[in-house]
Amino acid sequence: MLFPSSPTSIDDELRQRGYTLIAGVDEAGRGPLAGPVFAAAVILPDDCDLPHSLDSKKIPARRREELHDAIREISISWHVSRIDSQVIDETNILQATLKAMVDAVKSLSRTPEMILVDGIHSPFIDSHTRTLKKGDGVSQAIGAASILAKVQRDRLMLAYHEEFPQYGFDRNKGYGTAEHLRAIAKHGPCPIHRRTFRGVKEYL
Repeated sequence: MLFPSSPTSIDDELRQRGYTLIAGVDEAGRGPLAGPVFAAAVILPDDCDLPHSLDSKKIPARRREELHDAIREISISWHVSRIDSQVIDETNILQATLKAMVDAVKSLSRTPEMILVDGIHSPFIDSHTRTLKKGDGVSQAIGAASILAKVQRDRLMLAYHEEFPQYGFDRNKGYGTAEHLRAIAKHGPCPIHRRTFRGVKEYL
């Protein structure tokens, strides 16, 4: 096997109830002071060779990269959407995140029969949607979405580091670390900073 086996996930329980196209939805980047928020939607096949628990926050970066490529290869359908910092400032981070989730699901090549969303907020209001706290630990599809969103956002922040090296985006990925906050205080915000966020707006 490519990956070790894991306990049964909620996805398996749903398949036993007759659902076959289960989309997991998760985001990456709600908390940072800089960069876009990403959301991914993933529909996995019934018997994919992936761990049932795919919490991107607990998986080392190199392993996330391996899983990212494997998930894209075996998925029935997947899509990653991003909402840039300007839109986050114009609306708010919750609304931007929900918009990214909607875009990701609408861009799938197959229509899901059930949508599983990580967290307590969902833009999908119908009987075929469930929100799950810490869903990336109990749903394989949500976990797969968390990996795609996290890896693709991290890759973008590494690219932004080349453009704005003074902020240390290669290390903090836009999160409000002490080093990052000192850099904002010294250099002021750059174009990808979220200007409505505490830690940034004080230096405009």
